[in-house]
Amino acid sequence: MQNKRAAPFLAQDFQAIRRECLKSGKLFTDDAFPALQSSLGFNLLGPGSYKVLGVEWKRPGEFCSNPQFVSDGTSKADICQGELGDCWLLAAIASLTLQKDILARVVPQDQSFQKDYAGIFHFQFWQYGEWVDVVVDDRLPVRKGKLIFVQSSERSEFWSALMEKAYAKLNGSYEALKGGLPSESFTDLTGGIVEVYDLSKPPPYLFMLMRKAMALGSLLATFTKEVAFQNLDKLHAYSITGMEEVHGKSGTVQLVRLRNPWGCNEWKGAWSDESKEWDLIDPKEKAKLNYSADDGEFWMSYPDFKSNLWEVHICNLTPDALTGAQEQLHTWSYTQFDGAWKPGSTAGGCNSFKTSFHTNPQFGIKLDEVDDDPYDGEVGCSFLVGLIQKEIRKEKKFGRKLNNIGFAIYEVPQECKGRADVSLGRDALLKLKPVAVTQPFLARRELCQRLKLPAGEYIIIPSTETPYLEGSFTLRLFFEKLPPTRNSH
Repeated sequence: MQNKRAAPFLAQDFQAIRRECLKSGKLFTDDAFPALQSSLGFNLLGPGSYKVLGVEWKRPGEFCSNPQFVSDGTSKADICQGELGDCWLLAAIASLTLQKDILARVVPQDQSFQKDYAGIFHFQFWQYGEWVDVVVDDRLPVRKGKLIFVQSSERSEFWSALMEKAYAKLNGSYEALKGGLPSESFTDLTGGIVEVYDLSKPPPYLFMLMRKAMALGSLLATFTKEVAFQNLDKLHAYSITGMEEVHGKSGTVQLVRLRNPWGCNEWKGAWSDESKEWDLIDPKEKAKLNYSADDGEFWMSYPDFKSNLWEVHICNLTPDALTGAQEQLHTWSYTQFDGAWKPGSTAGGCNSFKTSFHTNPQFGIKLDEVDDDPYDGEVGCSFLVGLIQKEIRKEKKFGRKLNNIGFAIYEVPQECKGRADVSLGRDALLKLKPVAVTQPFLARRELCQRLKLPAGEYIIIPSTETPYLEGSFTLRLFFEKLPPTRNSH
């Protein structure tokens, strides 16, 4: 599966279409995502909305004298948010620019406004177990000759605007991208699994875990609470771009570096660009940290970080997102199951335990790889469980909302161990106590939980919180060693 060829989205093959356009001398026009109001949105960006007044669709060459796909390499500065509320996506893209090998997978380098230009570009995204290649034409929404959505600080550069358009096409419209969490975009940009940590009650080892994750190439992001201070923007996503410890006159200080996808509006508290705290550390350390540019990137202390931000999202990468030597840094492997909740047959909610919970799809795993070096001091088999609801954004225009989802894990009864077809019925579940259960069930695209259990055989039962709700899902289990033996029923 590693770096396999991505499947053409909507059967549109980039190379074939570009060849045909070059042969005919005509620029590509994408009928699958037309330059019409319907591609903008359905409500806030729908017909008659003041937000779409004066919007035109133009190719970069029509309002820029020398457009470039990438100018002087990709960087965080290429991501400046426009009028669309998709900071959750842009924070993840900015983090991706720190990992050039991974970015090259999402943003193929074989495209340009100069060589073989045919008005067509393509990008690759992970979707529920496979990579898809999404093509777009380069007609972009502008107002008075300026991009209205994401843009680069270098006004002649367009890779980020075209990438945003491709992701909008994948999800049905630009408006479908409004509102979300970095965990969702991290998953779609890498195929990785995202751990979420609540900063109101973080584990004591979180700073070290974040620093280790960043050193291993993981992608990190965070977002603010409903009330924000010291020039932070409320309910807004930020990339996490650095973790450091500095030594001042009063001891060691743990610092976190964030970046606002707006490219401006920086933190104004302690350790901000012009704060007096920088005068208290060794000049050599200070010189390494690049803290003075007014570019939306800033440092803050770890205690202030915990007090002012809501959650940390850490994206653990899988081998098929990586290439070459970088692959050796990541030992995550995973197994995947797909299923559906169907009213009347496989859709028992967790609060219908005595009636229909047992009808939910059940998946069996065997854990037999005990951690070599348990960082928390507990012996067991560590793994991550991720449960993804499918196709939610595409159906937002029909009023579809996220279900509250979660899962329960049970140890296989002794008399059933070793069997490949174990399925726990209602009577068995009433007698058993789960060894792990989601608390609480949440309305998220993907719910992820890190677990450690003794070696053994287990059944995982994903469900909605309320019974008889409909939806399809992907269940993934990530391990730092070999994937488990798998079966499902």
